[in-house]
Amino acid sequence: MGHHHAPPGLGEAEFFAHDHATGGSEGPPETQRLHLAGVLLPDGERGELWVVDGLIRTEPVADAVTICTDAWIMPGLVDAHCHVGLGAQGAVPVDVAEAQATSDRDAGTLLIRDAGSPVDTHWIDAREDLPRIIRAGRHIARPRRYIRNYAEEVEPEDLIEEVARQATRGDGWVKLVGDWIDRDRGDLAPLWPADVAAAAIARAHELGARVTAHCFGEESVYELVRAGIDGIEHGTGLDRSTIELMAQHQVALVPTLINLENFPSFADAGEARFPGYAAHMRALHARRGETIAAAIDADVPVYAGTDAGGTIDHGMIGTEIGMLAGLGGAEFALGAASWRAREWLGAPGLTDGAWADLVVYDADPRLDIGLIRQPRLVILRGRVVFKR
Repeated sequence: MGHHHAPPGLGEAEFFAHDHATGGSEGPPETQRLHLAGVLLPDGERGELWVVDGLIRTEPVADAVTICTDAWIMPGLVDAHCHVGLGAQGAVPVDVAEAQATSDRDAGTLLIRDAGSPVDTHWIDAREDLPRIIRAGRHIARPRRYIRNYAEEVEPEDLIEEVARQATRGDGWVKLVGDWIDRDRGDLAPLWPADVAAAAIARAHELGARVTAHCFGEESVYELVRAGIDGIEHGTGLDRSTIELMAQHQVALVPTLINLENFPSFADAGEARFPGYAAHMRALHARRGETIAAAIDADVPVYAGTDAGGTIDHGMIGTEIGMLAGLGGAEFALGAASWRAREWLGAPGLTDGAWADLVVYDADPRLDIGLIRQPRLVILRGRVVFKR
């Protein structure tokens, strides 16, 4: 089986171009020729698409079978923070990882940015029926400063070397744990000295990888954005100055709104031993909507991610999109989980010669965001893989 991870120095756009040029592991799928007609998003104009050899064509193709004539057609959905191969106790068996990926696919997620997994999921690349995955290697944390069995755990003096190692394991991304509870402080605290983090981020950039980090609190996100990081996960501790800096440098934010709903239970679990932490988590939760909305308003690039894996179910992208629509509007939320997210990750949209990775709806999801949870058809690599 061929591994699809980008060689060091190859960003996602080049990774995808390379993958496409080489035909992936199995070469282009043998598919019947398909024809779709309807409203194409994001443009909102009526149009027609043809599908042949797993690719979109915008000119008529002979012998194509018409599968929809009055539908709303979007580029496949993106879950930009997902963990295939991760369960509550750490790594899961292959059959469980397969079920996770299938659940995501059936919800319309055809491209996953896997934000850290303790198992190697490159076997998925050979499966034409499972979503495409961009990996960030394994989470990097400090010993006893994160969830057990999730991360590669190193002390700060070994961070740069570990970042380099994970950069070669991933597909152009590295995932740091930016903050977690510090038992001595009794509250959230950064895991890495700011200068060490900056040097590690610079090393990743030398290797052609981008870096993102789990950040709940205020300190870690403040330091890491100023250290040159490329992405922030969760981002509940953002302040106005950091939001402005993220917008200026186009640092991505994936807020994982589904996961933020768990903050009160995290607080309850820590209350007895760490009352300061518990109060802090409740405060972050109370202003989460205001914080993320401020980032959206400032034109920070915000993308949809469910944080599936661990204790959160897969296949929840529609719920995340609905929550994001509550903060930025339906069109914004759809772009954050489809065309804008795909562009950010170097994946094509509805253009001639692009992958035929499509989701099809019976009505306009811009007018009823709840429809996003009910795709009529999911088409992956030119094949109908899910039909309602």
